[in-house]
Amino acid sequence: MALKWLAMSHPHPSPQGDRAIKELPDTLISQIAAGEVVERPASVVRELVDNALDAGASTITVRLLGGGVRLISVEDDGQGIPQTQLPLALKRHATSKIADLNDLESVQTMGFRGEALAAINSVAEVSILSRTLQDTHAWLLDGGTGELSAGARQVGTTVTVHELFFATPARRKFLKTDATELAHCIEAVRRHALARPWVTFAIWHDGKLVEQWRPPATGDFAPDDDAATLQRMADILGDNFKTQSVPVDFEIAAGDVGLRVRGRAGLPDHARARADQQFAYVNGRFVRDKVITHAARSAYEDVLHGHRQPIYVLYIDIAPNRVDVNVHPTKIEVRFRDSGAVHQAVAKGVLQALSKPRAGALNAAEGTPSEPPMAATQPPFLASNPPLATSGQNPLPWRNTDSYINPGRASAAAINELSHLWGGSTPQAPGAATASGPATRDAEVDQPLGRAIAQIHGIYILAQNAHGLVIVDMHAAHERIVYERLKKQLDAVQTAVHAGDAVKSMPSQPLLIPASFAATPTEIATAQSHAETLQLLGLGIDALSARSLAVRAVPTTLAKGDPVALARSVLGELAQHDASTVITRAQNELLGTMACHGAVRANRQLTLPEMDGLLRQMEVTERAPRPDRPAFDRDRGPRGDDRGGFRGGDRDSAPRGPQRESTGERANGTVKFFNDMKGFGFVQRDDGGEDVFVHISALERSGMGQVTQGDRLAFDIEIDRRGKYSATNLGPLSE
Repeated sequence: MALKWLAMSHPHPSPQGDRAIKELPDTLISQIAAGEVVERPASVVRELVDNALDAGASTITVRLLGGGVRLISVEDDGQGIPQTQLPLALKRHATSKIADLNDLESVQTMGFRGEALAAINSVAEVSILSRTLQDTHAWLLDGGTGELSAGARQVGTTVTVHELFFATPARRKFLKTDATELAHCIEAVRRHALARPWVTFAIWHDGKLVEQWRPPATGDFAPDDDAATLQRMADILGDNFKTQSVPVDFEIAAGDVGLRVRGRAGLPDHARARADQQFAYVNGRFVRDKVITHAARSAYEDVLHGHRQPIYVLYIDIAPNRVDVNVHPTKIEVRFRDSGAVHQAVAKGVLQALSKPRAGALNAAEGTPSEPPMAATQPPFLASNPPLATSGQNPLPWRNTDSYINPGRASAAAINELSHLWGGSTPQAPGAATASGPATRDAEVDQPLGRAIAQIHGIYILAQNAHGLVIVDMHAAHERIVYERLKKQLDAVQTAVHAGDAVKSMPSQPLLIPASFAATPTEIATAQSHAETLQLLGLGIDALSARSLAVRAVPTTLAKGDPVALARSVLGELAQHDASTVITRAQNELLGTMACHGAVRANRQLTLPEMDGLLRQMEVTERAPRPDRPAFDRDRGPRGDDRGGFRGGDRDSAPRGPQRESTGERANGTVKFFNDMKGFGFVQRDDGGEDVFVHISALERSGMGQVTQGDRLAFDIEIDRRGKYSATNLGPLSE
C-alpha cells in the first residue's frame, strides 16, 4: 500500500517540453509573496502599524475580530494618502519611501519594500479609507474592485482587512485559536509601543478594549526622552521593571563609527525562565539578531544562573548606511556592516550597567555616601588587600608582568596572600562588645546591609538595617569580593601589557608538541583571516594542510587546559561574532577558583568588626546581589549557582535548591495526550509556547481525577533544573 502511494505521489517526470517556462499572473505572484510577508494576523498588524508610524501618526488604534482572522482595522491620525495615489498603494512594489539605491542603502522608515499591502490584498478583502489635510473629505478604496468612492473621517488613514486567508483556505487551517492569535497581535503592537513612548496605542478585540498605552500627560517628547521611555517600559513590562533594572548608556564615537546603546538591563536576580522579555531595537526597528543576543548574554555570563534568561530593552542607534535592513521580507532581521563594533558596544554597555555597585547606588539615591567609613570597622583581612594601583604603580597581587606570565606563581601569590586574610584577629563571641563606638555602630544601621549582630550556624551573618533583618552567606559574599578584586587586578595587568609598544599580544606559552586537529574549511578560513586577533589573544594557530590546523601556543593562564577545545571555541566565536569571549570566560573560571579557595570557610568564628567590614565591602562590590529588595527571600530565594550570591559556598552539607521553581506564568492549553497507565502526558499551550509536561500527581493535588485528549486546562508553569516545563495548580477551563 505504501509503495502504491509513493508511486502515485511521485509519477515519472514528464518531458521537458510539457513544462514550458511561462510568466505567473500577478495575483499568484502576490499570493506567493504573501507566504513570506503574511504568516498570521500579527504579521498584518505589524505591517499596517509600520505604515501608520511612517505616516507620522501620534495615535494608532487596532481593532480585531476573531483574533484578527475575521477583521483587522488599523486607524491612525497620520498625514493620509492623496486620492490620486490611493490606487497605487495596493500595487506590488509601489512605495513612497524609497526612490533609488541610495535610499535603499540608508533606510530610515519602518517600511520600504512596497509589497505588504499588495500581499495582504491577495489573501484577504482590503479597503483603505484615507484623508489628507488638503482634502475636503476622505476617499475609500475597495481593494477587490479598485473602485474609489467618497467617505467620511478625520485626517489620517484606516486600513481594514476582512476574512484573512479567505482566498487561500489551506493557510487558514494552520492558524491557532483566536486567543493565541490575539496574543501574537498584542505582542506585535507591544514591540512598537516600547520604542515609541510618544505615540498612543490602543487595541480592541470583539468590541472590548484589551490594551492601551498612552504617553505621559505633560511635556513634549523626543525619541531619546529617558523619562517617557522608562514610563512606557513600566506600562508594558510592569512597574517593578523600574526597580528591577539598571540604565544602559554606552556610546562609540571613534572615527566614522557612530554607535550608541541605551535602554534598561534587568537585574540578574530577576531573570526569567523564558526569553520572552528581551527586546532589541535598531533605529527604532524591533529585530532578532544573533549578534545582539550573543552580546547581551555574554554580559550576563558572570552573574546569571544556569538557564535563566535576562530581561532587557536595548535601543541601538546607528547610522542607517551601516546597517542593512533589506535582509528578510518581514524586516525583522538586519545585517551590520561592522558586527564586531555592535557586539562590543552592546556587551560593554550592559556589562558596565550591571557592574555598578547597587548598594552604593541606593545610598546615593538616599543621600548617603556610597563609600562607607571603613576606618573603624575594617577588619585586618580587608586591609591586607589594598586597592588597585593607579598609574605608575604595580597592581597587586601581581607585582610585575612576570607574575602574570607565570600562572603558577600568580595563583600561589594570590592564595598565599588570601590565606592570611583572617590572621591577626582574635576570635571572639559574636555577641561580645566591639571596639567601635556606639555612634559608629548605630550609623551602620542606615547602610543597605546594616550592622552585624550575630553569626548563625557558622555560615550566615545576621545583620540589622533600617528596614529589618538581613541574612548574608559570609563565604559567598567574601568570594564575590575577592573575585571582583582579582578581576580588576588582572584587567589592570592586561591593560599595562597591551599598552607597551614592545608587547603586541597577551602572554602566551609555546607548546612543546603542537596539538593538531582536523579542521573544517570555515575554521581554516577563520584562522587565516583573524591571524592578528588570534595573536592578540595569545593563541598560535597555523595551517598544517588544507584540512588540519595546529595549535602551537596558548595563553599562559590557560596552559593546563585543552588547547584543541580552546582553539575550536575561539574560532567558532570569531567566525560568528568577530569577537571572542572564550578567553575571558576561562580566565574568570580560574579567578573564581582562586577566590573560592581564598574566601572564608564555614564555621569560622568572626568578630563583629570583621562581619561589619565584610558587609561594608559587599555594599561597594561590583555585581554584588541586591541587598535592598525586600522580596528577595520571599519570592525566589538565593541562586545557588550564582558566584557571590547569598549561598553557602562550597559546603557539602549545604541544602540544594528546589527541584522545580515557578516561572510566575499562568497559561491555558489543550491536553495533547495523557497516558493513564503511565500517569503522565503533555498540554499544548494556547500562546504557542513549548508543550508542558503534566503528571498524575499534579492532577491529584489540584483535585482532578483524570484528563483526556482535547480537555481544556488552566495551569501554572514550573521549570526544573534541566529547563523543562511542567504544569501545576491545574483547573478545568470553560470557554
